[in-house]
Amino acid sequence: MEILFSHSYFLRFDPKQWALQQPYAPLGTLYAAALMREEGHSVSLFDTMFVEAPEEVLPVLETHKPAVFVIYDDGFNYLTKMCLTNMREAAFKMIKIAKEKNCSVIVSSSDSTDHYEQYLTEGADFVLMGEGEITLSELTKAIQNNEQDFSAIKGLAYKDKGCIIKTPGRGVIKDLDALPLPAWDLADINAYKQRWIKSTGYFSINIGTTRGCPFKCNWCAKPIYGNRYNSRSPKNVVAELASLKKMYQFDHVWFCDDIFGLKPGWVNEFATLVQEEKLQFKFKIQSRADLLLQDNYIKALAKAGCNNVWMGAESGSQKILDAMDKGITTVQIAEATQLLKNNNIKPSFFIQFGYLGETKEDIKATIQMITTLLPSSIGISVSYPLKGTLFYEKVKADMHEKTNWTDSDELQMMFNNTYQPAFYKQLHKYVQKNHRKHIAYDFLKNILKHPASLSIATARKIISILYYIPAVFYEKMKLDALEKQATV
Repeated sequence: MEILFSHSYFLRFDPKQWALQQPYAPLGTLYAAALMREEGHSVSLFDTMFVEAPEEVLPVLETHKPAVFVIYDDGFNYLTKMCLTNMREAAFKMIKIAKEKNCSVIVSSSDSTDHYEQYLTEGADFVLMGEGEITLSELTKAIQNNEQDFSAIKGLAYKDKGCIIKTPGRGVIKDLDALPLPAWDLADINAYKQRWIKSTGYFSINIGTTRGCPFKCNWCAKPIYGNRYNSRSPKNVVAELASLKKMYQFDHVWFCDDIFGLKPGWVNEFATLVQEEKLQFKFKIQSRADLLLQDNYIKALAKAGCNNVWMGAESGSQKILDAMDKGITTVQIAEATQLLKNNNIKPSFFIQFGYLGETKEDIKATIQMITTLLPSSIGISVSYPLKGTLFYEKVKADMHEKTNWTDSDELQMMFNNTYQPAFYKQLHKYVQKNHRKHIAYDFLKNILKHPASLSIATARKIISILYYIPAVFYEKMKLDALEKQATV
C-alpha cells in the first residue's frame, strides 16, 4: 500500500523552540516508516517540523494519494510527551483533511494513547495504544486484506458501530536490534543541519539507544513504553552512528533515551567501539545521580565523547525528592555533579518547582543547591500533571479547567498550590537570571586565578555581571511582591 507518514509537532507552534532553532528529526516516525518499507509498502513523509500550518498536508495527500495516513509522533522527544494542545489541534485538522481524501487514518502518540476517545471522535479510524510498530504492522495487513474485524489486534482503539473498542495491551519490543534503522532518507536532514549550523555553529542529530525507564518517579508519564527498559546493543548503535557520520557529517549527538546506558558494562563497551571506529563527536545524555556514581560510569562517558549530562535533580529538598518517589538524595546530586566536572563533562539540571506540598523553605533549598553546585545549564519547569501518573491522581481534584500547556514555555500551574501561578512564572525568571549571575561570578574567579585563560567568550560572560546584578535584584523584588499576595 501507499502509506503517508506524518507527526503532529509543528516547531512554529512552539515559540520558545522556534526561537532556539535546534530541531531534531522525528525519530519515532522514521522508525515506523522504516518497518513499513521493510514489509513492502511504499512510504513517504510529510514532515511538519518546519511547515506553517496543518493544511499544508493537503497537496501532499493529493500527490501521493495514500490508502493510509499515519500520524506517528516521536515518542523519544520530551516535547511530544508534554501533550501540547497546539499540536493536538493540528493533529485533529490533519485527521479531518485526510478523511476528506478517503484515507484510513491511524494515530500513534503519547497524547492519543491518553486521549484516544477524543482522537476517534475527531475522525481517526484507529489509535495505536503504547509502542506502535508491531500493532501498525498487523493493522496495515488487516486493512490491505479488507478485514472488518480488528478485535484480535492488541494495542488498538477504534470505533465499531458507534462504540469505542479498546483491545488488550501489547507487550513492548524486547529485541530492539531486530528493528530496521530509522528511514533517515525520508526527512530533509539538510534543512535540520542548516538551522543547527546557523543557531549554534554545529550540527546535532538524535539517536535512541533504549526504550523505557524502570524508575518510578510518580509525576513521570509513560504511555508508550511503560516501566519496561530495553536496550539496543552497543554494536548496533555504533553501526548506525558510523553510517550517519558518512551521510550527514554530524558534530554532535543527543542520545534521547530517558536513561542512557543503564545496563552494566554498556557504556564502557560503547566507548571502546566508538574509539575502534575512530568516530569523533560530542554528545549529551539524560541520566540519574545514583547511576552516575556507579564505578567508572562517568569515565566511560568521557572516553566516548560525552560533554554534557542532563540530570533529573528536580529539587534541593530531600523532602520533595522523597515525595516524588525520585529514589535519589541531594548528597548523590552533589557528588555526581562534582565527579562530572572532574571529568570535564558539563553537569546540567532539570529543576521542577511547585510539586505538591512544596514550601518556601523547599524552594530556598533548591535555589541554594543550584547556586552551590553551579551546573552548566538548568531547565526549569513547574509540576505538570499528566494522565496515568500517581501525581495526576493526587492533584486532579484541585486541577483547573486547563489540563495541558499550549506550548512548551507556558509554565502554567494547572492545580491549586502553595502560591499563585504568577509566582511560579516569576520564580522561573528569577532563578534563571540568578544562576547566570553566579556563572559569571565563577568565570571572574577563575580568570583572577588564571589570567592567561582570558578569551573573548569568557570576557563577555564576566561583563554580563553588569547586567545580571541589577536584573536579579529587580526580579527578586517582583518575586517577593507576588509571595506576599494571598495564596490560591
